[in-house]
Formats: sequence, C-alpha cells, structure tokens
Amino acid sequence: MKIAIAGKRNATENYVRYVAAGGMEPLVTLNSGELADCDGLILPGGGDITPAFFGEKNRGSRNIDTELDVLQFQALDLFVRNGKPVLGICKGMQVINVGLGGTVIQDLPSAELHKYQDCDQYHSTIIQKGSWLYHLYGPNAVVNSAHHQAIGRPGGGLQVVQYCPEDSCPEAIVHESLPVLGVQWHPERLDPKRTSLSGGAVLAYFVSLIVKQRQTAP
Repeated sequence: MKIAIAGKRNATENYVRYVAAGGMEPLVTLNSGELADCDGLILPGGGDITPAFFGEKNRGSRNIDTELDVLQFQALDLFVRNGKPVLGICKGMQVINVGLGGTVIQDLPSAELHKYQDCDQYHSTIIQKGSWLYHLYGPNAVVNSAHHQAIGRPGGGLQVVQYCPEDSCPEAIVHESLPVLGVQWHPERLDPKRTSLSGGAVLAYFVSLIVKQRQTAP
C-alpha cells in the first residue's frame, strides 16, 4: 500500500518515518503521475497558504509558497475526484478546507496558545461524541500545536469534530461523505512524555479508509 506525501523531500522526513512505521510505503511527490498510483494522500504541515486562494489579502500569513500551494490543491482535487482517502495535518488540514471552499483565520488572537515556541505546545481538546476521533481517543485529548492560523469558515461538506476549549480553535475535521479528514495538530511527532495519545492511531484509521475504499472500488 503506497501513501503519497504531497510536499518537498527536505521538509517531510517526519511524515516519511510516520508512514513507514505504520507499515506503509511512503512516497514524497508532487508529480500527478506518481500521485495517481498511490492509495492515499497525506497533505503535510508547513508554512501558510497564499491568502488569495481564499479571497483575502495578506493579513499576517507568512512562509508562503504559492507554487507548493497550487500543487497541493491539485493533489487534493485528484484524490477527491477519485474517491481516495486524504489526511491533512496542520497546514494540510487548512489546504483541505480552502480546497473545498472554506477560509483561514490568518493570525489567531490566541496564537500564543498554539504557535511553535522552541518546541510544540500541548493543550487539552474536546472531541465530538460519535466522531472518528472519539472512537480513537474518547471525549478529551491532549494534543500538540505548532501553528498561528486556523480554519475559519468550513469548506463544503466539512464538519469540525475537535476543538480547543480555551479559544474554540478547530483541531480536527471530517467530510460528511468523502474519506477526507484532517487534524490541526501533529500525530507524526507526539511526545509520549506530554500526552498519552498514540499518533499511530490516526494513521491506522486512515489506512482503514484506504482498505475500505479499495474493497468497494469498481
């Protein structure tokens, strides 16, 4: 089973190790031909999305790579059109949201609670009962943060299923009918000294969606 990681090789080492540790074959690529041969797509973390893609001027976005944004949106579109599973992590969750018509809050008033400060920050979250994350972790989870932005208006078909109780920042999403999900935090690098969560549970669930999709594909 091959999972595409839509990013640059020098910025995706953690994701490669994450996928490989789960027993899957990782492929870092932005090439449409290589993407088409993959069973699932991970949209990784990184800088901020070019604000023009969600109809705004720059109001605090930084570390922008418009070319990368375009290629990631194309990868998302390819997998959505083919009904293949997509997992967005941090920026990747925002790419999903914008790609499906949503917006981004460019600089959270509560960014100090979430942004990277020499290391990831950790905080509690509340998970929606009955959601995919609830089945993995229950009603509450301590997660890691390294971001200063968040999704604003949810894109078409997306539902927020986890949030930070301190500022209502969305922490996870799922599509109502497509095998598309995202987390604002980083399951690929959770510190076991700071949370009891296993990031591997997210990958395992994602892989289960791939297996289901392959079994039902014509």
